[in-house]
Amino acid sequence: MSAWKILLTDGLEENGKEILRGMAEVVDQPGISADELLTVVGEYDALIVRGRTKVTAAVFDAGKNLKVVGRAGVGVDNIDLAAARAHGVTVVNSPLATTVAVAELTLSLMLSVVREIPRADASMKSGKWLKKEFEGHELFGKTLGVMGFGRIGAAVAERAKAFGMKILAFDPLVSAEDIVKRGGVPVSKEELFAKADMVTMHMPLTADSRNLLNADAFNKMKDGVYIVCAARGGVIDEDALLEALNSGKVSGAALDVFATEPPGQTSLVAHPRVVDTPHVGAQTVEAQARAANDIAEEVLNALGGKTLRWKVA
Repeated sequence: MSAWKILLTDGLEENGKEILRGMAEVVDQPGISADELLTVVGEYDALIVRGRTKVTAAVFDAGKNLKVVGRAGVGVDNIDLAAARAHGVTVVNSPLATTVAVAELTLSLMLSVVREIPRADASMKSGKWLKKEFEGHELFGKTLGVMGFGRIGAAVAERAKAFGMKILAFDPLVSAEDIVKRGGVPVSKEELFAKADMVTMHMPLTADSRNLLNADAFNKMKDGVYIVCAARGGVIDEDALLEALNSGKVSGAALDVFATEPPGQTSLVAHPRVVDTPHVGAQTVEAQARAANDIAEEVLNALGGKTLRWKVA
């Protein structure tokens, strides 16, 4: 067996662990604290995380033997990529594993917010029959504005078209030709805001995307627009969204992600026209098994100097 040592800090499905154990010594320490991580990371050749563990510059400083960091999932905003490059550490992720899960959750959120399913369910469980209060909207015939038209955005569009929705897409990193191939109509950000009945976010959190949906953006949207986000917390200015909900500019919002997680019982979370879920976009049995398989193989490829499919840094 190789002398490689791999540390898991946020857990991993058993199928991924089995792949790793075939080639390396694997230590599983789910929930390890930031301070504890700094004291032990120097012993390891590889570190595999999810979204909880923050792989900071200090971690790279302490990881004297660290060769690769793997993210079991898509987003790598919890990993200091600049520090990784400075230390010569490879960063890989598993971007294909959760596409279906996140796309399906997005459609679930869309339906939940336009039909007020959580409130209807809560009323039934409290012994009430409030049928006349729940006159919602259909997705059919509505225009969906997709902000970010990569794998997940395109997967959402494909499913939304099955509901009879029209798809507008904005993505500065995807060509107009590719947007059309993926089933969307390429538009500017301003045109999307002006025409969409519902806006769904599928962008990573970057300096350019932070608070992309802000007060100015909401002012440019249709009255009564719906907002959905299962991407990353921080792409929506939550104070501006709350104000837009209270003014009626936004009819409802469905959010799986928040700027601070967990967000606590904020006014936005508690708002009667907001559907909330606790960042569960990737939380399906199937997606977690795929992520474990993909990240285990990719980390071992990185350690073995093999060709990488999903190198981030």
